[in-house]
Amino acid sequence: MATALLGRCLSSMHCSCHPPRANFRVPLLTTRKPSLSFRVSGPRYAPRCEYSSEVAAESDDGTHVGETQELESLSESIKNAKNASDKPKNFFPKKGQDLEMVCESLAYKGLGLCKVVDTGFVVFCERALPGERLIARILKKKKGFAEAYKLKTLSVHDNAVEAPCEYFGECGGCKTQNLTYEAQLREKEQQVHDLIARLGKFGNSPLSGEPGSYMMPIVPCATPYAYRNKMEFSYGTKKWKSKGLFVSPKLEDVNESGPKLEFALGLHAPGRFDKIMPIHNCLLQHDVSNQVLKLVQDHGERHLEELPPYDVRTHEGFLKHLTIRSGRDCETGQLQLMVNFVTKGDKKDLLQPLVDQITTSFPQVAEVLYQKVEEQCALKGDGSEVLLDLFCGTGTIGLSMAKRVKHVYGYELVQEAVVDARRNAARNGIQNATFIQGDLNKLTDEFGKDFPRPDVVITDPNRPGMHIKLIKYLLQLRARRIVYISCNPATCARDLDLLCHTGDEGVESPTRYRLVHVQPVDMFPQTPHIECITTLELCE
Repeated sequence: MATALLGRCLSSMHCSCHPPRANFRVPLLTTRKPSLSFRVSGPRYAPRCEYSSEVAAESDDGTHVGETQELESLSESIKNAKNASDKPKNFFPKKGQDLEMVCESLAYKGLGLCKVVDTGFVVFCERALPGERLIARILKKKKGFAEAYKLKTLSVHDNAVEAPCEYFGECGGCKTQNLTYEAQLREKEQQVHDLIARLGKFGNSPLSGEPGSYMMPIVPCATPYAYRNKMEFSYGTKKWKSKGLFVSPKLEDVNESGPKLEFALGLHAPGRFDKIMPIHNCLLQHDVSNQVLKLVQDHGERHLEELPPYDVRTHEGFLKHLTIRSGRDCETGQLQLMVNFVTKGDKKDLLQPLVDQITTSFPQVAEVLYQKVEEQCALKGDGSEVLLDLFCGTGTIGLSMAKRVKHVYGYELVQEAVVDARRNAARNGIQNATFIQGDLNKLTDEFGKDFPRPDVVITDPNRPGMHIKLIKYLLQLRARRIVYISCNPATCARDLDLLCHTGDEGVESPTRYRLVHVQPVDMFPQTPHIECITTLELCE
């Protein structure tokens, strides 16, 4: 009976040294419960860095681009802090030293930008909030600044609230839960402005609506909690032992005693690739998703020997990751779930009892972003324009505007995403869309021969931003308008500087763009992450 429910199984080999990935869907036999689908997969690419939450891009000279931009962002925050006060006295804190300091603002990625009392020395501190006076312990000493973690709050900041999450302080996800949402929005909007003004060299923007203003008010999230339609959890053989709110998770465990093999399913402890913090109830995802997570955890605890978790040190074990997606049917509004298991090897029969249990127990949110992108494209709507969608993924943004343009051309690195984009176009009856697989970080002379000159370009790169070759190509292309979607304001500011200003980074081109708008969009409340949409117009 279980085999009959699996339906057709699709397998594909990704490389000769890894097992195939099997995709299978498990439909429900009743229409009153959410539908579920499952995917069991082996390693997607090889080699894969198991301990990294994101892959850092690498430039031609071997420099990690993402790391470089983070340092630039920190540098700008330090300059901002030092310019706002008198020159700091000579002060050289030591690692492990406890110091009293005052937090002045939030730096990029949610670190509190603090100054040691009576010295002006800059310290970036986890969980420190603007206006707070605190005691912190120095964790790392860098040139001109230090990193620390909070030990004790001396005086609470004005916008303090009690964090509702039981894991707050140790989980690295929601770093700003103890700050009112209104204050979170103000800090994020200010961070985007400071990065565009300084790294992008556009200067301070007047208030929104005033002449010369390029900053638009931040768009808040309608639901500050339970807004995520996708969460990925990791399996592991070592549980993170709670040390209390004011102890850094990055410190090594004092006592490593205990069973050699543990079952852990949750999120990585900050700074630890080998330790998993068990999470039973994440406030950012739907309550039904939390129920599925709890069921999977209970099953794993009971079947540790048959379904061993993957060990990132020994590379042994079976279960690696669990992804839970939630959404609603477009026609009926019915809740739907998709549960993905990532495993080492293709032994889906081992998971069948768990799949059956889930199906018998239980009968993404980017709409605002897409709407703002379409507004900034300023399309004529008469079907005469060509739209180029770079880093298009599964084609969602471009396809949403296909009816208003002559043709959509999308470029994406991941072949599977290109296949999905073509499938999405076919399912929606869209015939004026073409999707092409290609690496936009390794442009060749053949790039651009697959499409005519576009009127509007949408670019949505990952955190490291755009490669210099792509920026030079866009300057040669001379599209009427460029809409840049970014999840990293620091690299976005760098790229805008190259597109709008002359004489930078060896970019020699008579073509320049004018910055029209910067629109921050908060899609991830309670976290330091911020999306922004920037609009550029060609200078004729």
